[in-house]
Amino acid sequence: MKMYQVDAFTQQLFKGNPAAVLVLDEWLDHALMQNIALENNLAETAFVKRIDDENYQIRWFTPKVEVDFCGHATLASAFVLFKDYTSAKTIRFHVKELGIFTIQQADDGKIQMNFPLRTPQKVSEYPELLNHVIDKPFKEVYLNEQAYILVCESAQDVIDAQPNLINITRIAEEYSVSTAFTASSGGYDVTITAASDQYDYVARYFAPHKGINEDPVTGSMHTGLAPLWAEKLAKNQLIGYQASERGGTLFCNLQTDNRIEISGYAQLYMQAEIFI
Repeated sequence: MKMYQVDAFTQQLFKGNPAAVLVLDEWLDHALMQNIALENNLAETAFVKRIDDENYQIRWFTPKVEVDFCGHATLASAFVLFKDYTSAKTIRFHVKELGIFTIQQADDGKIQMNFPLRTPQKVSEYPELLNHVIDKPFKEVYLNEQAYILVCESAQDVIDAQPNLINITRIAEEYSVSTAFTASSGGYDVTITAASDQYDYVARYFAPHKGINEDPVTGSMHTGLAPLWAEKLAKNQLIGYQASERGGTLFCNLQTDNRIEISGYAQLYMQAEIFI
């Protein structure tokens, strides 16, 4: 069975977020897909099932669980399909609970993905434990279906912050909710963010309870970060940078229909055969 590994949200190998992609004629057994993801030991492995040349179903697995939305593995999957499986310039991913993601490839190779917004709300009351998830101060807390978002004083604080993974895990375990996103993946993650001079904003993302201590680039989270910063900066087109060790750049364009276009580049690292 053919498998690809793609670095997403980057124009350089060894940057961005690596994802594995398998294109299937029929779904594999759930346990087998989970074992493949565990063996890959990447933040996400995507499994794509063909409907026709322009329509596909997609599922995403971390090493521990199946999740309901993953931006970087969606980008990686679209890259693989455009490269080897379809001549179409527009494809659609049909996603349980979330509907249809329309994906386009620009002439320069940039892949544009249309997602629903997950606009966060500012909260004044939050778990006291949240004060102990990073070693830097924060000035605001927001929350959406996916994560607590801590707005830090500066971009440098975001870059330098040391996470307390034990406390972040406790947040997920003790303050989980049942939504389309969290029902299968175990509760709230933690994101830290700040305005940036070089970009519009920077961010980092932590989800140790899902087997991802720090996600290199989290496309799904920017469906919440972009509207937050769009309101603060009074602009609808933003560039976000995920300030992990690998780093990655996301081009975000808020739409008028409660949706967002998130775009980025991808690089093929590996094409392999797995034996199962």
